[in-house]
Amino acid sequence: MSLYRAHVLICGGTGCTSSGGAKLIDEFEAQLKDAGLENEVKVVKTGCFGLCALGPVVVVYPEGAFYSRVQKEDVKEIVTEHLLKGRIVKRLVYDETLEEGKDTIKSLNEVDFYKKQMRIALRNCGVINPENVEEYIAFDGYKALATAITEMTPQEVIETIKASGLRGRGGGGFPTGLKWEFASKSVNEQKYVCCNADEGDPGAFMDRSILEGDPHSVLEAMAIAGYAIGANQGYIYIRAEYPIAVQRLQIAIDQAKEYGLLGENIFGTDFSFDIGLRLGAGAFVCGEETALMTSIEGHRGEPRPRPPFPAVKGLWGKPTILNNVETYANIPVIINNGAEWFTKIGTEKSKGTKVFALGGKINNTGLVEIPMGTTLREIVEEIGGGVPNGKAFKAAQTGGPSGGCIPASLMDTPIDYDSLISIGSMMGSGGLIVMDEDNCMVDIAKFFLEFTVDESCGKCTPCRIGTKRLLEILEKITKGNGTLEDLDRLELLCNSIKSASLCGLGQTAPNPVLSTLRYFRDEYVAHVVDKKCPAGVCKDLTSYFIVEDKCKGCSACARKCPVGAISGEIKSPFTIDQSKCIKCGACVATCKFNAIIKK
Repeated sequence: MSLYRAHVLICGGTGCTSSGGAKLIDEFEAQLKDAGLENEVKVVKTGCFGLCALGPVVVVYPEGAFYSRVQKEDVKEIVTEHLLKGRIVKRLVYDETLEEGKDTIKSLNEVDFYKKQMRIALRNCGVINPENVEEYIAFDGYKALATAITEMTPQEVIETIKASGLRGRGGGGFPTGLKWEFASKSVNEQKYVCCNADEGDPGAFMDRSILEGDPHSVLEAMAIAGYAIGANQGYIYIRAEYPIAVQRLQIAIDQAKEYGLLGENIFGTDFSFDIGLRLGAGAFVCGEETALMTSIEGHRGEPRPRPPFPAVKGLWGKPTILNNVETYANIPVIINNGAEWFTKIGTEKSKGTKVFALGGKINNTGLVEIPMGTTLREIVEEIGGGVPNGKAFKAAQTGGPSGGCIPASLMDTPIDYDSLISIGSMMGSGGLIVMDEDNCMVDIAKFFLEFTVDESCGKCTPCRIGTKRLLEILEKITKGNGTLEDLDRLELLCNSIKSASLCGLGQTAPNPVLSTLRYFRDEYVAHVVDKKCPAGVCKDLTSYFIVEDKCKGCSACARKCPVGAISGEIKSPFTIDQSKCIKCGACVATCKFNAIIKK
């Protein structure tokens, strides 16, 4: 076995791969060979480091140098300067990791993005090679499974999960141990364990990153769940749009079987458990547990009425439990460290941590894992680095199409299940989209309704027809044809859809509308009464004007206009013909003198 003096960890997640990271591994190995360092420095492909805004990311140990936005042409310099000569390449190092006035590197735990995080579900992402089961084992991998099936009874496993207070991370927040207990009490010769890896929220990539960076943690947890409820078969339902995650899951399953960690008589016991992959076609409704099971069975993904619940009658009519990827990622740590350890993290009713995909109008786009109870302000301003370009924070959307918009006045709200529900939002699977002063909240509500209308399976009338009517009213408002009565109709229809829809998709679809009506009603009124969009987003309520005093008469805007709506003479102020203007914004982007305004 070779002992290396340095390790080069390269992010192999989707984000970094798409921005050129895939080319770095081969380039590092080639440059190390040219420098004669191939036996001294180990190149390791890992999962996501979290700070996606700075990808592709390369971290060099033992120094812990965090190199950001590394491209193929930068590799030779890192090899010759850092790995050969011992000099940090400052121009590529993430600024916050450099000690001020020194060449020394800070620990990542001292950097604003990381210091308030606590990585439990993401504990191995960016640390190990997800395609090497031995690296997972070296970090206590499969220790929890061994403990569970050789030292604990199934009921003791369930009691441990119940005592931990772990709630489902897929959105509903149902107590995980209680769900397992229901299934364990169902008497049947065949039971199933399912994993929901079909995250469909716009902007969400938490589950994908866990599967790309630490797939064995999910396999281990599903096997533990199988032991707890008396199941011998598991299925991971994952969307086909996640090719890297699918590939690594299959590699992990094959390796686990090879090592005897899945299959017959695991750890020499009479417990047997196997896992299969099922690829989804990207239907949002298949995030609902009964629709997901219907899809696994080979039918169109549509929800079923409940009761009976899946714990009694699920996949192929057999008792089944379904948890999402992040929920499972917590299980091995709870078994290894104990329920009491887990209960000390988070809040009274929301234990542990939560992973969020932080996106939108935020400087530090990426993946974060924070203890429950961390405030929205801490996430946006400290971890996220604030809103870019000096713009003011306006709102944050949590829970995707099922969630709500949290206004700036509630930035000190702690992020936990009950606090979010109390202000009209929800945890959801973990998407967190930040919006600034340039976002129109009516338009945001319309965006999420468009998504929900497209994704509705159509099985129940309240969702199929109701969401369509909601969208029509919002379109009417954004076109300047709305009335104050329409606002009352919106609320009435929202409440009807919430109470009458068959599944969670329809029941939560009105949330973006209700929350924006609740906190940004003045914007709705401006659209309806003043026929204006305060943010200047809704095209039918927006016009572009040239300020005469600022216009230099350079004609750049006229040459850029695709419809010839701008005219004038050189060195004299130009004008915009409102009847021709299509409000594309090309003129604003072209003008170097800030002479064009939007009203």
